[in-house]
Order: sequence, then structure tokens, then C-alpha cells
Amino acid sequence: MSGRVGDLSPKQAEALDEFRERIGDVHDKLPIQSDHYLLRWLRARNFSINKAEAMLRKHVEFRKHMKVDSILEDWMPPELEKPVEAITLIYDCEGLGMKHMYKPAVEAYGEILTMFEDNYPEGLKRVLVIKAPKIFPIAYNLIKHFLCEETRRKIIVVGSNWKDVLQKYVAPDQLPVAYGGLLVDPDGDPYCKSKIKYGGVVPKSYYIRESVKVQYDNFVTISRGSDLQLEYEILVRNCLLRWQFAGDGADIGFGIYMKTKAGVKQKVGDMQEVFPTTRYNAHLVPEDGSYTCEEPGIYVIRFDNTYSMLQSKKISFSVDVVLPETHTNSEGQA
Repeated sequence: MSGRVGDLSPKQAEALDEFRERIGDVHDKLPIQSDHYLLRWLRARNFSINKAEAMLRKHVEFRKHMKVDSILEDWMPPELEKPVEAITLIYDCEGLGMKHMYKPAVEAYGEILTMFEDNYPEGLKRVLVIKAPKIFPIAYNLIKHFLCEETRRKIIVVGSNWKDVLQKYVAPDQLPVAYGGLLVDPDGDPYCKSKIKYGGVVPKSYYIRESVKVQYDNFVTISRGSDLQLEYEILVRNCLLRWQFAGDGADIGFGIYMKTKAGVKQKVGDMQEVFPTTRYNAHLVPEDGSYTCEEPGIYVIRFDNTYSMLQSKKISFSVDVVLPETHTNSEGQA
């Protein structure tokens, strides 16, 4: 049985009755009191009443601190006569690039995903990823650990035949022309931008810029006239090497090299420079970047202070190696 209204096993129906009784004290605080809504929480926890109750009560506390209600729960198109239990999301990856791998931004995406996973269960039917560039597996690998296994199974990466695939899941009259459907704006816009409900200007009271503090994994002092070399062994193609660093007092050089001989210590001049060494004012603005390692090998991140004969440098930094994701659900030609 699917665990939805009208398709419940006797055991599932019994669990719903008990669940409804247990959360009776907070029932009137829920945005929707229907069985459709309650069953979402039970399905999210495989009909474990204890786990579903704990999840829902946590959500009630969460709502107390929200300034705006979620459109996933509280918005209902007036022309629909039945509840919207789940949505199909089309994620257009056109333009996705390295600039979107900024670590603080990825962490913010993760927090948002965690919030939805915890508070809006079973609201997602599927995600159709289209126009995925080569970098998509790395981008997905950065956020997938924020998603439960059930959500991961709903992600479908569509190949070059994405317009045909979309019509398998979305009626043509509900799909914009730009995505292979029949829907257009009154002014003929094939992207149907008039249907986008913009949220308006974000109030300054929501700004958190001054409260965000980067947490670095390592702190070192690089002596005057010296450098610091960190080796990272990359075993598979297209791993992502990411870094963040900040300095104290003056600029610092930074570059990436690839060793030409394994198992021996090499001088900088004997290695292949893959990311040119540049001096950064990291004492003024923290640096954040990434490099795709197209070939396996030993990669060396180098902080260079050899040009400074008078001043040592204090550096705070974090370095991550992100593996490419190869197990995402796919349909069509990838």
C-alpha cells in the first residue's frame, strides 16, 4: 500500500489513528489538519509512530520561530480540488560552474536542504536535472550528504533527450515552450516568467553578513624566506581540490603543483605548476577557490613566503578533496 489516503493497509490506518491521537495537543497548531498532511510525516518515518511524532513536534517548535510560512504547506491554488501532496522539480543546470562551489554558499545550501528535509517531509515527488555540465557530479557530491536516501532516489539526471523525458512526467500544457511544452506567457515569453512569484526585497533584519565566521581547520606560521607545501594524493580523475585561507598582517603567495615523480621529495622547479602562484592580500579579504584535478597524481598546495625576508606570515586555512559522484540516478543519455 502507498500509505496515502484511500490506499492504507489495516496496520497503516491503525498507525494514523494513534498518531492523530498522540499529537492532539498540537493538532490545532498545524498549518493543515487533514489526514493527507499527517500521513506525510508517517511515510517519512516508515510509519514509525514514535519517530513521526518526534519529527512533527520538532517542526511545531520550528514554526514558532519562522517569520514566513512555507508555500509548500500553506499555499493552495484555488482552482485545484484536491490536496497537493508532492511536487516535481525541474532543475536547469545551465551555467553551473566553479564559481558556485564557494564553500560558505555550499554550506548555506546544505542548511536549507536540511531544513526542508526535517520540516517538509514527502513534499518532493522527483527532481529532474537537465543540462547538467561535467562539473555537476562534483557539485552534487558536495550536498548529497544533506539528503536522506529516499530523497536521493528521487533525483533523475536527464541526458540530451531531456525535452522528451520531461513530457513523460509533466503534461505539455503545464510545461513552458522553452522546456518542450506548450505553455507561454500572454506576451509570448517561452519561459513563462510571469508565473514566477518573486519574494521582493529581503529585509535588512534578515542579513547575517556580520555574524558569519569562517571556521578553518589549520593554523600555521610560515617563517620569513620559506614556504609550506601540503601534498594531496588524488586517486581518481576529476576530483575537486577546494581551499579557503586567510592571512594576518601581509600578503601570501599561493599555487598548486603536480609532482612528476612519486615517492620522492621534489623542488618547486621540478614539479608541474597547474595553478599559477599568485600573491594574495588574504589579510584583507579571505580567499576561496577550487581546482579540478583532471588526472590522478600527487598534488602539492604551496603557500609561498620566500619573497619576504623580514616578515613571517600567520595563515589559517582549510583544504578539502571532493570525489566526483558516479552513482546518481540517470535517465536518457548522460
